[in-house]
Amino acid sequence: MTLRIVALFAIMLLAGCSLHNPTRPTLPIDPPPEYLENQAVAEPGLPLDQWWQVFNDEHLNRLMTELFAHNLELSQSLARLEQVESAFRITRSVQSPTLSAGGILSRSRQPGVADNFTGNSQQLSLAAGYELDLWGKLAAQSRAASLEVTASRQDVQTLYLGLSARLADLYFLAVEQRAQLALTDQIVASFSDTAARVESRYSKGLVPAVDMYQARQSLAGAQASRHLFEARLAEAEHATGVLLGRYPERSPGGSTAQLPAAPALFRVGIPADLISQRPDLLAALQRVAAADARVAAAIADRFPAISLSGNYGSLRQEVTTALIKGEFWSLLGNLALPVIDGGRRRAEVDRNEALLREAVAAYQQRVLLAFQEVEDALVNNFTTEQRIERLAETAQATGATLRLSTERYLVGLVDYLPVLTAQRADAETRSSLLGAQRQLLADRISLARALGGDWMQHEMNSRLQVEKDKQR
Repeated sequence: MTLRIVALFAIMLLAGCSLHNPTRPTLPIDPPPEYLENQAVAEPGLPLDQWWQVFNDEHLNRLMTELFAHNLELSQSLARLEQVESAFRITRSVQSPTLSAGGILSRSRQPGVADNFTGNSQQLSLAAGYELDLWGKLAAQSRAASLEVTASRQDVQTLYLGLSARLADLYFLAVEQRAQLALTDQIVASFSDTAARVESRYSKGLVPAVDMYQARQSLAGAQASRHLFEARLAEAEHATGVLLGRYPERSPGGSTAQLPAAPALFRVGIPADLISQRPDLLAALQRVAAADARVAAAIADRFPAISLSGNYGSLRQEVTTALIKGEFWSLLGNLALPVIDGGRRRAEVDRNEALLREAVAAYQQRVLLAFQEVEDALVNNFTTEQRIERLAETAQATGATLRLSTERYLVGLVDYLPVLTAQRADAETRSSLLGAQRQLLADRISLARALGGDWMQHEMNSRLQVEKDKQR
């Protein structure tokens, strides 16, 4: 009866009070109906599911499988997810009653007036406890922890997306560097042949010595550029090895030196779809909800807390003169009402409300950045395609210029300067064309990464199942 009166008093004290109104984050402005830089014309676009398969490269597909199985960043992320899940179970357990068992077995001896006092004591007991969640504090704490689990799962999916893009970037960077090396070898061979012809003409007194030295200079410059491509290739291969969970090594991505043709653009969709396709945006939204739940818990903590506890057991005690045995029990209702705490609880509410505002602003900023990433990827894809077209035209022109200037030089119609200029222009253009072709692949990868998708959830669940099987 007393407990009922206390509970009724507390309820009447706070009747009509709304502890917390949930915050629903909104975007700074509504998403536009279409992307600003989307210049696709009547093309449905390629699907985002396992986007790397559009390159039709079996070796890249195998590397992706190895990445998802052995990458150590993923291992760390999955371990963090397990920590968050454990923290949620700990938080949720507070809502459940507690029950513990105990026992005492003792034998004692004490001196007495007539004789020594000897006794045996046996005690078994059960203790139970439960906190009444009148104001939803415990439920709000569990809700916040549950939302953190969901956000952490989205973090893992974000990592899957980023790692797949990094691996594909490194793979095609290595392919480009091998292609650059092959092109450099062709240029070196061409420059070497030209230098031999110039030296032959010099030995016959047909051209001045400066022509011979300029030809040697061009040849040495082409040979020197090879070392730069070798270093970049080694760095890309080292990074690929580490990404796959190996020590740095050479050629983990194969030995191909032929860049594939860029696939069509991925399916872009409408801007409103992006919010549900990007795992990082979903994680940020979950963290807003978690911060909101913590505000509710902090507000509820300012109100009275009622807990119940009970104890039941049996006692058997043998003493020198008699045997004492029987059962014992107790029930206890506890009311804790904050009166003066120096403003600590009010400050905790203010702190959590500030954290909530920060989470809302972070979510809104993350949305804007996501749209920026898509717009940047779209414009980069289209401009790189145009750049490749111009470079291809330039390469045809520089090749023809080099051929004609060399022929005219060898018959004595022009001096060596036009040949030298044409050689450098042709070499730089052909190298730039290779770089632009690889950049277009990188732009396709950036677009896939910016658009997100849902394929990561399947990969994550598969890896989690493997980890669970290992722990059994």
